[in-house]
Amino acid sequence: MTPTTTDLTIWSSARAMAAAVATKQISARELLDLHLDRIRAVNPRVNAIVSLDEERARDGAAAADEALAQGERVGPLHGLPHAFKDTHEAAGWPTTFGSPLRHDYVSRRDDLVVERIRRAGAVTIGKTNVPEWAAGSHTFNPIFGTTRNPYDLTRSAGGSSGGAAAALASGMVPLADGSDMGGSLRNPASFCNVVGLRPSVGRVPKWPATNYWELTSVSGPMARTVEDLALLLSVVAGPSRRNVMSLDDPGATFAPPLEGRLAGLRVALSTDLGGAFEVDRQVAHVVEQQAAVFESAGAHVEHAHLDVTGAEQAFRTLRAWLFQATYGQMLAKRPDGFKASLADNIRAGEHLTGADVWTAQQRMTSLGERARRFFERYDVLLLPVSQVPPFDADEEYPHAINGRAQETYLDWMRSNFLITVTGCPSISVPAGFTSEGWPVGVQIVAPPKAERRLLEVAHAFEQLTRVGERRPDLDQEPSS
Repeated sequence: MTPTTTDLTIWSSARAMAAAVATKQISARELLDLHLDRIRAVNPRVNAIVSLDEERARDGAAAADEALAQGERVGPLHGLPHAFKDTHEAAGWPTTFGSPLRHDYVSRRDDLVVERIRRAGAVTIGKTNVPEWAAGSHTFNPIFGTTRNPYDLTRSAGGSSGGAAAALASGMVPLADGSDMGGSLRNPASFCNVVGLRPSVGRVPKWPATNYWELTSVSGPMARTVEDLALLLSVVAGPSRRNVMSLDDPGATFAPPLEGRLAGLRVALSTDLGGAFEVDRQVAHVVEQQAAVFESAGAHVEHAHLDVTGAEQAFRTLRAWLFQATYGQMLAKRPDGFKASLADNIRAGEHLTGADVWTAQQRMTSLGERARRFFERYDVLLLPVSQVPPFDADEEYPHAINGRAQETYLDWMRSNFLITVTGCPSISVPAGFTSEGWPVGVQIVAPPKAERRLLEVAHAFEQLTRVGERRPDLDQEPSS
């Protein structure tokens, strides 16, 4: 049954909201007001939404209502308020990239992912906060400050799509877009108890781009449930003549409803990919507990891991190469314009040779072949999303895990970036909480291009656990 206006809340599913707008059970303006009220109540503490423009948002909602009144055909996101990641360019809106070097930059055109979301009827309200140039899995920058975790405002919301995840988790938006190189969709989803998908390269085409053959960075969807995520993926996925790397499957391939079953599924579970990284004991415990969830549904679970030999060297080389090519000239002109960790990462690419990049790409090829063989034996791989639970928001990154030093802002992200260079799609799904009440997600990995199967497995798992239904307590006024 379609919800009435009074039934809908900020916690309703995106699908329910869109259906209610489409059937005129609620207007786009009323739905916007629900979310603007929530933003006013919690965003000053969470700091997830930036560049908010209520006047333009109201104009957009009014236009959405007028289109319905005129009987126009509308898209699947019609009337849903949406804030784009502040690295995704939206025409006419500030896109700062979290950098003081772009403090006053206003985009002149839409990125393709933005174009598709807008065309589906979403109402733009602003942007979501990011780290400087989206570098690092903790969201803070000199322009807007730090995004806080809705479940504990002293902790990190993750990154680089940290503003997106925190906005979702605190009820400020129904859906969110993001991007992922070393975990930027998955890590904040884990930290904020929402769902984030890193799709296969080309599943969500990039345009414009300076290098269509760059294989580490992708755009993708986030949501509070797997079916809502599938809805957004169905909008942003699909082929594009503007990107030669785009995959041919139409976006509708991924649309809900999802009907996944776990019975008979061959599951590999690993907490550290055979010693490839250190993992916090509470995180490892939550991941281990998921074996019982899958087995209770008839899946066959084995402790096994994909061989990721060479993955770290490949990722670090390709990241440094990309960062130096993208930001090297800016760093030379403005050496004081970058945070130190990012400047170091850019400089790490200065002395790379063609042979270094070739070796990294060979390693990725080898990893892809190993992944192909691995997924002939298993349907999915389970492992931690993040090696730690949400850490202190006043720290740039966790400096130790179980007493083992993490020397750089990338070290603690291995559980994500080692999967990046396999080419496999992976999804973060809420799985549990630490004793302190901090969210922990599980990462589910599938063979390349198998997003539909991955969504079905994730949905079936989500229905058994219902961990994502636990909401943060932001309704109490902070103590003075």
